[in-house]
Amino acid sequence: MNDSDAPKFDNDERQEDIRMRLRPSDSNVTEDQEPFMGVKVRRKASRRHEYKGDYMDIPSRPYLMKILQKQGDKQVFFADKVLKFTSTGKLKRRILMVTDFAVYLVDPDTGTLKRRIALAAVDKICLSELSDNFFAIIVPTEYDLLMASTRKTEIVTVLVDATKNASEYELEMDFSNRFEYSASADLVKEVQFEEAEGSVRTRIVKK
Repeated sequence: MNDSDAPKFDNDERQEDIRMRLRPSDSNVTEDQEPFMGVKVRRKASRRHEYKGDYMDIPSRPYLMKILQKQGDKQVFFADKVLKFTSTGKLKRRILMVTDFAVYLVDPDTGTLKRRIALAAVDKICLSELSDNFFAIIVPTEYDLLMASTRKTEIVTVLVDATKNASEYELEMDFSNRFEYSASADLVKEVQFEEAEGSVRTRIVKK
């Protein structure tokens, strides 16, 4: 289903009241800066890449605006399509949005909000020490999110900044080539990474 086929909603005055403030595309923050502090082995193509923030052009998508309006969020720091791993190991394409209050996952085909996680509920982010696209958002009070994106570094940086701005809490980042995450309320999996012939091999196994 094309983005143009996503659900449409009436464009009323309430939508305009949101006055979404999007992170400017001329940001001077680059992928070589914090929070990675040189620990991460980054892909060459990712270095010195300036952040844009909104890759979905949210103001042009009424169904996304309606979701944010309903929740009361005023500022969007990041929006883009990502791949999310389900508890059964399947890949689902989702729209990931990070706002001043929460993390959103939206089904791009139906325009349905699939999950909203308050920034205050996020405990840490898990990543490997290699040049892959995987990252896990750890949410102890619910279940975790394992996702993949070519804009992983930007997403992680935005999450750290947004959490600190919202609560003065410094989001923990756990770098390891083996980390566990809760794929559902009663299912724990381990993600394993290893270098192999110039690339990164990734395995997801049940614990």
